[in-house]
Amino acid sequence: MLNLAAIHEAIAAKVPERECLVFRDRRLSWADVTDRTRCLASVLRSRGLGCHTERDQLENWESGQDHVALYLYNGNEYLEGMLGAFKARTVPVNVNYRYVDEELVYLFGNSRSKAVIFHACFAPTLARIRDRLPGVKLWLQVGDDSGEALLPGALHYETALEAASPDAPKDLSPDDLYVLYTGGTTGMPKGVLWRQEDVFRSALYTRPVETLEDVVAHAERGDIRALTAPPFMHGAAHWAAFSYWSLGGTILVQSETRRLDPHDIWSTVERERATVLTIVGDAFGRPLLDQLERRKYDLSSLRLLTSGGAILTAALKAEFLERLPQLRLLDTLGSSESGSQASQSARRGQAPSTGDFELTADNTVLKEDLSGPVEPGSGEQGWLARSGRVPLGYLDDPEKSQRTFPTIDGVRFAVPGDRAELEADGTLRLLGRDSVTINTGGEKVFAEEVEHALKHHPAVYDAVVVGTPHDRFGQQVTALVQMREGEPPSEDALLAVARAHIAGYKLPRRFVFVDAITRSPSGKADYRWAKQRALDDG
Repeated sequence: MLNLAAIHEAIAAKVPERECLVFRDRRLSWADVTDRTRCLASVLRSRGLGCHTERDQLENWESGQDHVALYLYNGNEYLEGMLGAFKARTVPVNVNYRYVDEELVYLFGNSRSKAVIFHACFAPTLARIRDRLPGVKLWLQVGDDSGEALLPGALHYETALEAASPDAPKDLSPDDLYVLYTGGTTGMPKGVLWRQEDVFRSALYTRPVETLEDVVAHAERGDIRALTAPPFMHGAAHWAAFSYWSLGGTILVQSETRRLDPHDIWSTVERERATVLTIVGDAFGRPLLDQLERRKYDLSSLRLLTSGGAILTAALKAEFLERLPQLRLLDTLGSSESGSQASQSARRGQAPSTGDFELTADNTVLKEDLSGPVEPGSGEQGWLARSGRVPLGYLDDPEKSQRTFPTIDGVRFAVPGDRAELEADGTLRLLGRDSVTINTGGEKVFAEEVEHALKHHPAVYDAVVVGTPHDRFGQQVTALVQMREGEPPSEDALLAVARAHIAGYKLPRRFVFVDAITRSPSGKADYRWAKQRALDDG
């Protein structure tokens, strides 16, 4: 049975004394995490939360499992919150801590959350909106350094766990739900619903496996010590954490959890002898590389650097391999709606690439009209798609579910919205997300492709590309560029470098030079901010 809580319990029974989770001065063994998450499950069950009706279809969601919102920064409590919720047969809900009141009310309401686990610093926000959340039965407050008092009616997280009994979970099922809320590039957040076995096989575990015993046997030999640096509230980070846990690994959490601190990340790698570091694209990679210019660290333990959620550009890959020649770089391509779809690996001595990937099983590129797969080598652009183990759909949105998860010739696909084409040898060439495509004079330009081209210039620190109005072409390609400190902006120089990588019609017609590019804590571009900033600039 491949259930996330059952997998963790089974591995813990084999390696109870191995370190499982390290955060600041907390060093928790697999046995410690097992006891703490069992206690959290007992706290949730004591308030009547759990699985009330066995469910095997999306329509039964409301009468099935209760939902637990995690309104937290990174820390041991976030992963404990997920695992404890699974052990209670409830469903953890990831909450973006950047949301304002209205967005939070929508998310808590849409997810029907009946419990909220939150850091104390968020107590004032919850105090303002709690009257609009009548469905919440339990508030668990995690202590932090904010000095905020206990929210009236809430329980201290640690006190509640200390008073609870570490009872073993019962009746765990591969049909138990996992939900991932994703904001996307437009609209309100939407919850992607997965069966736990499906998300495990599609997103968390790349090895072919048949049984729980197979997973445990491999995990017993595990020696991974993984620092998953992005916020756990995003799938890229907690997918990585659960993936390495499933390999019997130790999850490391850096001390600074509210902002990207390159020194803290490298110091954690050095101190904890991390073997794996997970980041999100250039937004993490560029500051980390800059920090290596300022200070030396003993990073000899590091064997693998992975990027999920955003692609590392070829220029940064080359720089990482030059500075850390022992590394293997792994770019993973996927989405909340599809799991892992393709990957790209690089070592020193290989020419790094930005957009060419090797497809994983069950993935393909469908024609524009979804009539079937594109022909490799035809140059035809289509939709990156996955069949097989895909999500059940979006919570409470059957129309959007039908669009994103269409059935074609009796086969159900996930089509999240990424455009791609297949080379003659079957290599995937990723073009970009359709929702941020720019139509200029009838030609489609993918924003990510232009961004990657600009970042080949060594003076570019970051770049985001959007479409803005143009009298003749309808839209024009507009690039917002953040230059490295001390580097003067030069449109001609940027165009000269980009022209070597993309066709002339894709080049920016307009540049907006900014002091900083706004991105989410996970490193993803904020295209709504970029569009408004470009419009405001005139």
